[in-house]
Amino acid sequence: MRRLFALCLVTATLAACQQAELGANDAWVRLPAVTGRPGAAYLTIRGGSEPTTLVAVSSPAAIRTELHEMKQEGGMMTMAPRRDVAVPAGQTVELKPGGIHVMLYDISPSVRAGSAVPLKLSFADGRVLEVSAKVKAAGDAD
Repeated sequence: MRRLFALCLVTATLAACQQAELGANDAWVRLPAVTGRPGAAYLTIRGGSEPTTLVAVSSPAAIRTELHEMKQEGGMMTMAPRRDVAVPAGQTVELKPGGIHVMLYDISPSVRAGSAVPLKLSFADGRVLEVSAKVKAAGDAD
């Protein structure tokens, strides 16, 4: 009985000591309603054991990408570029419609709804994550 208790205690302690790993999931891209206009990418970033900062997102599916944020100002929604996005340790940050997101400019005409495109996330501490983003048509539900 004591051995079982000790084994459980050691296992629980080791599990608590594991460092949380930086990650990203639930990535998707909304194509523009009008060809030639920018699309947008959304995803969730899970902070690791140390805080970090997202400084860039790139994709071979678009010629240019920018971090942007939608804000309510003076009763109107505005969109402005962002230099970076803080990712606190152990927290999640959502890049979502109506908030922080990635603008994708000059999307390749070969990108179609139902396919997937790679996104490369670059962080200030040098870490890089790659995630596959499902592509949705402009009118598809979030």
